[in-house]
Amino acid sequence: MKGFSVPAVRRSVLNDRDPDPAGSFVVYWMTSSRRPHWNFALQHARDWARQLGKPLVVLEALRSDYRWASDRMHRFVVQGMVDHAKEFARRGITYYAYVEPEPGAGRGLLAAIAADACLVVGDEYPAFFLPRMVESARKIPIRLETVDSNGLLPLRAADRVFPTAYAFRRFLQRELPRHLAQRPERDPLATAPPEAANLAPNVLQRWPGLASEPSPDGLDDLIARLPIDHHVPPVSYEGGCAAGAAGLRAFVAGRLEHYAEKRNDPTEPATSRLSPYLHFGHVGAHQVFEAVARAEDWEPDRLADSAGGKRRGWWGMSESAEAFLDELVTWRELGFNRCARTGDYDRFESLPDWARETLSDHADDERPYLYSREELEAAETHDQIWNAAQRELRVEGRIHGYLRMLWGKKILEWSKTPREALQVMIELNNRWAVDGRDPNSYSGIFWVLGRYDRPWGPERPVFGKIRYMTSENTARKYRLQTYLERYGDDAKHL
Repeated sequence: MKGFSVPAVRRSVLNDRDPDPAGSFVVYWMTSSRRPHWNFALQHARDWARQLGKPLVVLEALRSDYRWASDRMHRFVVQGMVDHAKEFARRGITYYAYVEPEPGAGRGLLAAIAADACLVVGDEYPAFFLPRMVESARKIPIRLETVDSNGLLPLRAADRVFPTAYAFRRFLQRELPRHLAQRPERDPLATAPPEAANLAPNVLQRWPGLASEPSPDGLDDLIARLPIDHHVPPVSYEGGCAAGAAGLRAFVAGRLEHYAEKRNDPTEPATSRLSPYLHFGHVGAHQVFEAVARAEDWEPDRLADSAGGKRRGWWGMSESAEAFLDELVTWRELGFNRCARTGDYDRFESLPDWARETLSDHADDERPYLYSREELEAAETHDQIWNAAQRELRVEGRIHGYLRMLWGKKILEWSKTPREALQVMIELNNRWAVDGRDPNSYSGIFWVLGRYDRPWGPERPVFGKIRYMTSENTARKYRLQTYLERYGDDAKHL
């Protein structure tokens, strides 16, 4: 359509209704791309507002009854809402943030706002409860569109599920170049209609919005009153776009150059620590890619001509930049690919045939230790390294990438069955990890059980042909004294 800047492959119309020209405004329903910059969905809503000559309303709501809702997740999201309130107010855009005070209280909010709207533009996200929530919104009486802002490669650019990272990487290297130039605008609000819109008084009365700038104490009081899990406390780092952008700048300026060499070492601060912000949409993949490309003084003509699926050399960047982009693009978007094209991404049956077969063959093997979910959650095992990783998850809301793999492998070894191990991993990760409930999280969890991997020998008890990892090898590979001092069994502050 003329006048629309977002590529058609990223846009979907969810019902057959036309925009209502008599509506008072265009609604952007912000559910997963929770940011005012580098956001295709916001950009498309702006295009519609400009096309129709209407103001723009941004609706960002937070339910209280999603699974694993907790102080940790809520505070991270609400900190982003505070950022958004300031930014949209500065631009003269009507922004409405709503935090549901009790389960079901927000039911009908979108429909009530849509009653005065020309159309609604929402986010497309392929995991957790969000696809069901968006699907249920089809019944609103005006046009509903969704936009894919998830990654560098549009979700619909691939027509199949890829069994390995190598297969997906080969496809990326053929397909991605044509999409790299189609980036979202850094500042889509620079050309947004300037006039503010007025929401109906009955909407504001029935669903009171979040105060635009709550104090830290006020934020604590708000979250303390909500019917969510108060046993999972907030993390020490801030959520929101400002914190995410600051973290991105710090990584690119200070840690990116050491990424390839040190990223697997738990004692070295070389990882990006961006996954919580990517998960909640406080930073976008294009935003991260742009920062890395700028630091590398990169131009598209440095891409390799061949698409052989190799991890190094295709981008034409430094070894560390290429290693990081393999995580940001290949591995992250591989998970999005599966979630977008299958409904069983979180089920044991989705594992490859060889993995299910070898796990079944060894399901009755004697386990060296058996721990309940409660013992694992409390980090009460015989293995100090594993306990430290679990404590890092509980305290920081994340586990260092290399130790996260070991964390999962030991849960498999110490659970009665592989199915039980899977459920424990999902429960612990999604409850405690700020970046849990994400396609990338499910990729990591299921990799433990053989997804995206191959059979390994020699065949072992419990694991069969599943890749094997031990705490002893980890301790020999890395000097973990500093890590254990912080998170180990003798750590005084935990």
